[in-house]
Amino acid sequence: MTRPPTAAQRRVIDAADPVTGRLRGTESQLAALVKRELAFRHPRPPHDHFLTPAGHRVREETATAAASAPEAAGPTREHAREPARESSESSGVFAARVGGEEGVDAGPSRIREVHSAWQGLLELRRMTNPHGAVDRPCAWERTHLVQAAALALEAAGHRPAGADTEGYRVRATPQPEAVAVRGPVAEALRECAATLEQAGWQVGEHTEPRTGARYLLASPRRT
Repeated sequence: MTRPPTAAQRRVIDAADPVTGRLRGTESQLAALVKRELAFRHPRPPHDHFLTPAGHRVREETATAAASAPEAAGPTREHAREPARESSESSGVFAARVGGEEGVDAGPSRIREVHSAWQGLLELRRMTNPHGAVDRPCAWERTHLVQAAALALEAAGHRPAGADTEGYRVRATPQPEAVAVRGPVAEALRECAATLEQAGWQVGEHTEPRTGARYLLASPRRT
């Protein structure tokens, strides 16, 4: 891509489904995004268009810029304390809870939102995995490891850690295709491992040498 997308193309990208990346727009808009390698046309009917990894990056950059833009009167003290919630809720971009966020909401609206996101991810697997397989992660999950693992856990009913409450925490690791999952007790870790395995992840339990704390190392299964 040699030129940035136009304003009209950015609007199409910004309106894409936050999980599946499915696009809605005119044929000319979608064709232009495909030409710029920001989208691809699925080969199977109904031949929907989806964001490529490059398209997802453009969308995420736009959301990040919107969330971090200073307000005309300057940010309030409350905004400064809650950057994660401001960026996900105010921008309207869905984000699975990775653990450690403030103001964790476990109400009916959040449950519906998570369920919808998980169903969308399963549909993305069906549309993009070979033979429509939904039992293993897709390319989007491999480029969004922490969010993908956290969504699988949250959709299964596991509670993420809050600022002052216990729960799971999903974090990136130096390994190229692995995330670390920590929990307050051994039983919670075993339950998280079972959920991730059912969602198509390879999971192993490890011990931190210095602290002796147990944690999971999870990677997307390929076959």
